[in-house]
Parts: sequence; C-alpha cells; structure tokens
Amino acid sequence: MTAFFVAVVIFDGWIDGALTSSVADDNAIQGTAFCLLVALLAIPAQIELSRLAAAKGLKIFLPVSIIASILFATARYWPQLIGFPLETYLLSLSAFALLVLPLYQYASYGTSAVLANCGATYFSIAYLGLLSSFCVTIRIEFGFWHLLMFVFVVKSADIGAYAIGTLLGKHRFSPKISPGKSWEGMGGAMAAAALVAIGFALSCGIMPWWLAMIFGPCFAFIGQMGDLVESMIKRDAGQKDSGQKVPGFGGVLDIIDSPLVAAPFAYLFFLCCP
Repeated sequence: MTAFFVAVVIFDGWIDGALTSSVADDNAIQGTAFCLLVALLAIPAQIELSRLAAAKGLKIFLPVSIIASILFATARYWPQLIGFPLETYLLSLSAFALLVLPLYQYASYGTSAVLANCGATYFSIAYLGLLSSFCVTIRIEFGFWHLLMFVFVVKSADIGAYAIGTLLGKHRFSPKISPGKSWEGMGGAMAAAALVAIGFALSCGIMPWWLAMIFGPCFAFIGQMGDLVESMIKRDAGQKDSGQKVPGFGGVLDIIDSPLVAAPFAYLFFLCCP
C-alpha cells in the first residue's frame, strides 16, 4: 500500500510538472491523479460507514453521500478548470447537499427517522468528503512533498503506536473507546513521527528541523485522536473493524481515519509554516 501510494503521488507530480518543484505552478492543473485516488477511496469508505450506521438502525443514502463526498473531496481541484471561486463552490455544494437529503428521504423512506437518517448522511459527507478535501488542498497548494510528509508522519505514528504499545503498553490511554491504546504506545507514535518529520525536513527542505520536531509529535497525537473518532463509531456499532477489504487492517476507513482528522490541522500548519 505504501509503494502504491507513493507511486501515485510521484506520478501525479510528474504529469503536472510539480515533480521538479516543491510549490505547484499556479498556471498548471495540479493533482489530477491524486484527486482520482481520493475519489475512488471515497466509494468503499462510504459503503463501510453506511454499514456501521445500519448496525444502529440508521440509513446513509449512498447515492447522495458518495457523489457529494467526491465533490467535496475534490473541491480544490475544480477551480483550476472552471475558474469558479472555491468559497462559492463549497457554499453551494453544502446547501444543495442539505436540500437533496430530505427529498431522498421522503422518496425512499417517507417520514420515518428523518433527522436521524439525514443527519447520519450529512455527517458521512462531511467526515469523508470535507476532511479529505484538505489532503487534496495540501497537494495542490503546497506540492506533493508536503503531502508525502504529512501522510508518512501520521501513518508512521500508527506504526510506532502499535509496535511500542504491543511490546510495552501497560497504561491504557482510552479504555472506554479503544482498550488496546496505551500511553506507552502514544510515546512510540510521537517518537516515530518525530524521526520521519525530521527526515523529510532535512532531505526536502519543507521546514526547519526544529519545527519538524514539533510537527511530528503534534500530528502523531492528532492522528491518534482521529483513530479514536472512528473507534467511537465502531464501538457504538458493535464492530471491531469497518470492513474486511484490507487483510491485517480491516477496512478502508481503518486506514484513512487518522489522516482524515489530521488533514485540516496539517493544512493550517503548512499555511503558517515559515
């Protein structure tokens, strides 16, 4: 999965010319291949989330949620093609999605559980669509090296948390939500993320090494919080994993949960980074 992701991001940078620059050319169409990857991941992720919702008697309107999630996730891409202001695009899409939900509810399920179903669907759109749009925005506005740094820092934290938590974990971090997480694992996550962040900072010049020492642990913690968000949903639904598509991991949601929540914070960090 790591090799495939890196290959897609590098190919994405190659086809739009960003491979030779850390900052995207404003006159070029950036992020096409990566947007396609994000759009494709939204489909199984929405299906998995709908199954978790169904375990609690909630209905997520998949035709609406999948289309809206893809349109939200790729929001930063389309202004490059049509010159439409991003703010207008997002406001219009938010309004239309909200208006379509009660119409779909009435046509398919009548007046039963309107707020529950529409609320669950809109949450799924914001969770998978709006949050992932920040990944696309990072790619387009800052370049593929920033995207790789962000994703590798967050996922290396997952690896560090699992490795150290399995070997040394004794003090539970969140026993009610995820009993397997420990403070020792959190320490491993921060250490692994710091090393990866410093490696990117020194080799790619994205930020000073001392700032990378802050970036790594901070996003290790935020990523673990993102994992807890999905764990809350799974625990409420009585499920261990979101799916069985990825052996050893579970579902697509189990892989993208930590970068999803961390992406908005990473965008703000890069935006303010000296």
